[in-house]
Amino acid sequence: MPRHRFNNIDNVSTDKTLKQFSQWREERRRKKKDYSYVIPNSEPEIEYLKNNREDTTITWIGHSTFLIQYHGLNIVTDPVWAPRMAFQRRLGSPGIPIEDIPKVDIILISHSHYDHMHISSIRRLYGENTTILVPVGLKRKMARKGFSRCEEMQWWEDLTVKNVKFSFVPTQHWTRRTPFDTNTSHWGGFVMEIDPPEQKEQGDPVIYFAGDSGYFKGFKDIGDRYNIDVALMPIGAYEPEWFMTSQHVNPEEAIQAFLDVKAKTMVPMHYGTFKLADDTAREALDRMEAERKKRGIPEEAIRVLLYGETLRYPKLKPSETSSR
Repeated sequence: MPRHRFNNIDNVSTDKTLKQFSQWREERRRKKKDYSYVIPNSEPEIEYLKNNREDTTITWIGHSTFLIQYHGLNIVTDPVWAPRMAFQRRLGSPGIPIEDIPKVDIILISHSHYDHMHISSIRRLYGENTTILVPVGLKRKMARKGFSRCEEMQWWEDLTVKNVKFSFVPTQHWTRRTPFDTNTSHWGGFVMEIDPPEQKEQGDPVIYFAGDSGYFKGFKDIGDRYNIDVALMPIGAYEPEWFMTSQHVNPEEAIQAFLDVKAKTMVPMHYGTFKLADDTAREALDRMEAERKKRGIPEEAIRVLLYGETLRYPKLKPSETSSR
């Protein structure tokens, strides 16, 4: 029986020919890149994170991996603590060692590419009370790996866990783990918000984890559907752009996507951890900053985190709220 194959909105293709791969390899051989800039590590607030049950926090581990603490849940996105990806060594060490991560309630998987779904990392995080949320088509694979508490979601579906609603939203991408399973599971991002909304307190932002995506009209659709406060947005793995454009935003497109989803704060990700393409962390950050200035976006609207750095949204007591 043929396996179902998933597509992008408007059936945008990310397929590449052997000739295009050869052209990329030839370009790569001619390029001279400066990889001397490595994203620094910040001393992680491990004890605070282990004991925190009130504040919303976002801690960057590296690449697309975050520890998010939200309404009492410990959430990890696209877990990858691997020291290398295929033949490429990790450029910086994870922001928090995996053994120091608090007990995980929810693991979010945006898609099944190896730099977003590292089975060994998931196995170490997966506990007796952990639930994994995956795109449709991926649950059977996770069950074969021994992860029985797994829920798969289609675009625009939502699932509520302990008053946190997780909505699975579109991206423009593709997926493959073997030569035989191309696009047999879907891809997407997640929006996290309090459910029901009346339980939301000051300090409970709506968080959008954008996964991995090329620029597409779906960002505007997401912005129209959700009142997003924080967007975790990819900015890297875009060069050469003629090759990568359908599957990865460049920094300027990331800024446009941030504006499309109408978020208040952008946290860049998916850069500087693995050499997935020909751009560097310094190039991605410099282009993003130039575009921020060009668009007149306030400096504080884009929060560039170090590995292990935590962005906090502390809860306000009723007396503090009323005084504002």
